[in-house]
Amino acid sequence: MNQLTRLHPDLERALFAEDMIAGLSKSPKATPPKWFYDAAGSALFGEITRLPEYYPTRTEMALLAARGGDIAAAVGPGRTVVEYGSGSAAKAIALLGALEAPAGYLCVEIDPGAARATAHEVELAFPDLPVRGVAGDFTHLQGEVASGTRPRLGFFPGSTIGNFPPEEAGPLLAAMREHLGPGGQLLLGADLIKDDAVLEAAYDDAAGVTARFNLNLLERANRELGADFDLAGFDHRAIWNVAAARIEMHLVARHAQTVTIDGHRFDFAAGETIHTESSYKFDESRLKSLAYAGGWSIDQVWTAPEQPFALALLTADLR
Repeated sequence: MNQLTRLHPDLERALFAEDMIAGLSKSPKATPPKWFYDAAGSALFGEITRLPEYYPTRTEMALLAARGGDIAAAVGPGRTVVEYGSGSAAKAIALLGALEAPAGYLCVEIDPGAARATAHEVELAFPDLPVRGVAGDFTHLQGEVASGTRPRLGFFPGSTIGNFPPEEAGPLLAAMREHLGPGGQLLLGADLIKDDAVLEAAYDDAAGVTARFNLNLLERANRELGADFDLAGFDHRAIWNVAAARIEMHLVARHAQTVTIDGHRFDFAAGETIHTESSYKFDESRLKSLAYAGGWSIDQVWTAPEQPFALALLTADLR
């Protein structure tokens, strides 16, 4: 695997501290979800994807299996697949196996261990395919174009786009359009609006794995930033915000307390929360608006009606 240079650990720590301090200085408090994904967080998310309540991964995998031929026909042959936020290799392997004569595979993943493991698994599955893993932040693609001369298919599965509010999701998709270059396409996973009980259970499982995943953010801050969060002083909460069409994950202070990070003090009232993640859900209108905001048009959409989820193929909008 040819892995690009990752962020220097000191710079990564500085960026993590900057985001945590800025987020906890807000009212209400909120932090970026990308910092969930250290080695421990990536492992916990892997557990989440196998939980009975967490439908997105198995639904999207089933959709790739059922509609892989249709996707391949729409995409065409000879494209290099660029996956953003891979996490694991399973979906990439399913997609690459369906496509006609893929030219290569590149994954961009913030956790270096996950980037390395994903690229290695894809290499094992497709030994003749050029494979490259990049330990990097796919939210900072501005001004970059993926290397190589083959036309590219971006792959952004898992409804990760739902983690970004509309004012950030559009520019992110625009940056991906630039990164993919002329003639680029994007296969986008998008979770659809469904029963609120199903949604809340998916983000607050009975085994408490999602709670551990959420609390790992504080544990990481303690470990890497010298923070003094009392993990027993916070509870996990997931709620469906109907008006915003999003699931929200929060960490809720059980009692009044003060936390320090790099000399900065943050006071918490009992019941005060840190909004750690949003997961926006979509309908047809929202999906079209999202694509348009990023400079894309929707070519085709494949849906899984048994647990509403969509894979949308986007093409550059020539307006």
